[in-house]
Amino acid sequence: MVSLVGTAVGAGVLFLPINAGMGGIWPLALATLLIAPMTYFSHRALSRFVCASPNAGDDITAVARASFGRGPGMAITVLYFLAIYPIVLIYGVSITNTVDSLLVHQLGMASPPRALLSFVLIALIMAVMVAGQRIMLAVTGWLVYPLILILFGTSLYLIPSWDLGALTAGPAPGVGEVLMSLWLVIPVLVFAFNHSPAISQFSLALQRRYGPAAATRASAVLARTTGLLVVFTMFFVWSCVLALGPDGMAAAKEANLPVLSHLANVHDAPLISALGPIVAILAIVSSFFGHYLGTAEGAAGIVRSTVDPDGTRISDRVLRLGTAAFIFVTTWLVAIANPGVLGLIETVAGPVIAIILYLMPMYAIRRLPALAPYRGALSNVFVTIAGLVAVSGIVYGVVRTVTGA
Repeated sequence: MVSLVGTAVGAGVLFLPINAGMGGIWPLALATLLIAPMTYFSHRALSRFVCASPNAGDDITAVARASFGRGPGMAITVLYFLAIYPIVLIYGVSITNTVDSLLVHQLGMASPPRALLSFVLIALIMAVMVAGQRIMLAVTGWLVYPLILILFGTSLYLIPSWDLGALTAGPAPGVGEVLMSLWLVIPVLVFAFNHSPAISQFSLALQRRYGPAAATRASAVLARTTGLLVVFTMFFVWSCVLALGPDGMAAAKEANLPVLSHLANVHDAPLISALGPIVAILAIVSSFFGHYLGTAEGAAGIVRSTVDPDGTRISDRVLRLGTAAFIFVTTWLVAIANPGVLGLIETVAGPVIAIILYLMPMYAIRRLPALAPYRGALSNVFVTIAGLVAVSGIVYGVVRTVTGA
């Protein structure tokens, strides 16, 4: 549960208040009601897909190839990689911007060369990953508990700054306007609570320990994970939105900073100035680890499927180091380029995550005999609708951006 929470609480959570708050209070209220079942049912279905494999020990890419055949399985493997890899790139941008903001605004230093700063930061995070999964899990466990406590403490600390009037000022929005705002915020909502990159390895770990009972055990762990995430995250989102208001959210989006870094720059409170960047850094680093595992898993699956299907030409060690080098170089280059983070979430990461996390497991439940016991549940209909809404909202946002509408 610690690893899953650490994977979810990252840049998405820190950028979620920006999009959620700009739409007003009613879309945010509806999002708060919907996110718990959306998160739990979708991740449970993905875990069931992995646990249902007849070959114990197969990760999600191997299960996809075995279940759907080589061609469709390869397509799912590529989509899985594309759902997670852009998020690693996002974290490269976010960690660089957050530390640069800390150095300039809180420590009063000159902004260092972006290429050098991003190189050092990404190299430090990658060093933990290359050192081994056990060390990474230990570091994640160390980061997650203080991160949750600091998020909760920050949420409480912001209560005196709440201004409900800023969100309710002006004429009341119509039903259509509220639904439109909710439609457009769902992609960031999906991204913020997404911990699918860790689901494959999480399911395999439970499979090794509990055997046929792995899916049942996974459901219990995922229920607690969802509850923890929704309570702490949505309280944090509401607190930030009420403290900054729509204008503050727009300024944070323009600065391309996590909401806490923006709060530290504009909020006249020493505690927020000190804790804001620290929380942002802890969240990004802890989430980077889980997304790196999924990215490396997807990249290895693509290589094995196309270049070395028998696993005889490329050793696991060479493949692991080659994958690490590829992720490091590309993340560094994107961090230097500094694209808009919310734009990457909405147009690149969001749609593929929705397909892999929401729609693919529902298709698998309808098609695969091993998943037949899970057919006919209302939760399947809910997850399918949520996935279609997320994908359609993302497509609409991309078209609107391209056309300038």
